[in-house]
Amino acid sequence: MCTGRVDLSHLFRAFSNGVDGVFVGGCHLKECNYVTQGNYHALNLILLSKRIMQHIGLNPDRLKIEFMSSGEGNLFARAVDDFVKTVREAGPLGISEGLDRKTLELNLKAVSRLVPYIRLVENERLRGHFESLEQFEDFYTSPEFERLFKELIADRLAIGQIMALLQEKALSTGEISEILGLTPSDISKHLSNSAKLGLVRYNESEKRFALATAD
Repeated sequence: MCTGRVDLSHLFRAFSNGVDGVFVGGCHLKECNYVTQGNYHALNLILLSKRIMQHIGLNPDRLKIEFMSSGEGNLFARAVDDFVKTVREAGPLGISEGLDRKTLELNLKAVSRLVPYIRLVENERLRGHFESLEQFEDFYTSPEFERLFKELIADRLAIGQIMALLQEKALSTGEISEILGLTPSDISKHLSNSAKLGLVRYNESEKRFALATAD
């Protein structure tokens, strides 16, 4: 299968199902067997996904992409062995990162719900068009990418996490801030914007926010 078919939903569904690491193997860059340059698409996707993982508290080394030909069996075996060693050293998903099961599930659920949107902005604004792996890595660690990531993804992820929390019960700004590890001012901003959109409501007597559709 061409790595051009790899999708965000595949990667984060694997992590949601408890997989400790995901390895993607593709053709060498500039050597696409299907002349679709799907391996460039996969590289963009993996680098973006690693940044998302970092943002939600997961070790990005749990996700790996390597490029090789079908005749490089030794390279494939070595790459897989090295990756398995890395994942084993990292331990079970979420535990070594200090995430409890509830927080891990919450974060992965927020990402999964946002996949269609992330797919769209990745294609239109976050996809790099370069020739070498080094150029791709430089772009995905640049201040410009960080600016776009915060503007286009990070804030929406935070809102998704808040919505997932409020599905369970009403919470105060401080309680949400403590659970998500975000500042109260950031939480207040997201709640205010969500309230304007009719997504949440504030219960004055309880001093807590709840989903607008909640009874």
